[in-house]
Amino acid sequence: MGEVRAALEQVSVKPAQEQPSIAVLPFSNMSADKENEYFSDGLAEEILNSLVRIPGLKVTARTSSFAFRGKEQDIRGIAEALDVKTILEGSVRKAGTRVRVTAQLINAADGYHLWSERYDRELTDVFAVQDEIAAAIAAALKLKLSGDEASVHRHTPTLPAYEAYLKGRYHMLKATPDGWARGKEFLEQAIALDTGFGDPHALLGGQYLLLWANGLRPAKEMVPLIRSEAQKAVDLSFDAARGLLGVVATAYDYDWKAADEQFRWAMAATTATSELSMSYATFFLAPAGRLQEAVTLMERIVASDPLNVPVRSNLSLCLLSAEMYDRAIQEAHKGLEIDENFWFAYVALAAGYLMKGMIAEALVAAERAHQHAPWHARVIGLLAGLLVQAGERSRGEALIAQLRAPDRLVAPGGMVAYHLICSEIDEAADWYEKAIEQRDPILIPWLRLPLANQLRASPRWPKIAAMMNLPETMSQA
Repeated sequence: MGEVRAALEQVSVKPAQEQPSIAVLPFSNMSADKENEYFSDGLAEEILNSLVRIPGLKVTARTSSFAFRGKEQDIRGIAEALDVKTILEGSVRKAGTRVRVTAQLINAADGYHLWSERYDRELTDVFAVQDEIAAAIAAALKLKLSGDEASVHRHTPTLPAYEAYLKGRYHMLKATPDGWARGKEFLEQAIALDTGFGDPHALLGGQYLLLWANGLRPAKEMVPLIRSEAQKAVDLSFDAARGLLGVVATAYDYDWKAADEQFRWAMAATTATSELSMSYATFFLAPAGRLQEAVTLMERIVASDPLNVPVRSNLSLCLLSAEMYDRAIQEAHKGLEIDENFWFAYVALAAGYLMKGMIAEALVAAERAHQHAPWHARVIGLLAGLLVQAGERSRGEALIAQLRAPDRLVAPGGMVAYHLICSEIDEAADWYEKAIEQRDPILIPWLRLPLANQLRASPRWPKIAAMMNLPETMSQA
């Protein structure tokens, strides 16, 4: 034993070398035309996407990096919030057919520059500049770009198509009705200008999915458009769009084998984005009962995108499904600390409190969700049910009457939530069947929520499970 101890003492106990990490801040728009912000944003995002492909480099996702736009905070504070060691910042000046890009890589620990460069080029060289910056950062961090990672662009779009795409993405990320409408116009322009460019098809399909998932447009209108745009993107080698096909396979076709194949392909064929990982966790892993996998995946995405409130809210949803209520509440609160106006975080918070029997706290959260999303059927159903539970039945019934209006687009999901909260299982089952017929996509993430346990244990469940083609392992109570 003495020899063993001596040998162990000779083993180095130095900590493992820290993984290189970086956040790309939005580049400043130095152009005379302030409308060119879409271009500086797009350039920074494309560099970020190039860096993601470098093995061994941890890269903070766009949503979290761009959360610091316009905020007065030093590099060290930003790096601490994002848990990274280096920061890339820069500026873009676009004039006519010329572009000037400056970029600086900064060591967050001491504020010193590790690398900086200025590029004066023709606009048509912008793709080469992106690759050069990524390669320079890899060299500064002493990482190696393989040939595959260096070839970032599957298809080099025409410059007009690329600019239209950047404008479309810029407006869509505003997440407003006007932004969606303008974004759609620019994406359609990009598609018309370059038929070989897959990215705008994927983004357009994602926008249609959001409209369907939030009850703003019916499935029969949106799903054919999602399927068409996603398939066009896949045909043009944009494999991440298979995630859209995976959601359609689960929430519309109820084809679980096809969904599994599409999600596996998407996750394996590309660097998984926050959106793709969220879809995989909430529309497949959690509903299939693979709850720990769903939670682990969402935790990994939160680590790379810590200021993304939708990501934290979806982690909260996965934790609820795994009956980890305190952690679910904690994650919802963390999301609201970042954005106190994000309605879905209040939904997750209300559901967490409800499952702990904290009706008063759940009602406060539901009221805030309704304040920010009064148009959302499921928010109305949640609030109405909690009002009944709190003894305000007349107010709850008056609210739920909105969902019984014949012109309501997607109301069944809200009615399901209302009756489940009120423990009216037969009524919940009736509306669940109607929701299946209308293909309300929220039914899939709800499959494993504890709120639905009574329904899953009822005599009505086998028929519902059959209507959704649930495999035996998924249909069990």
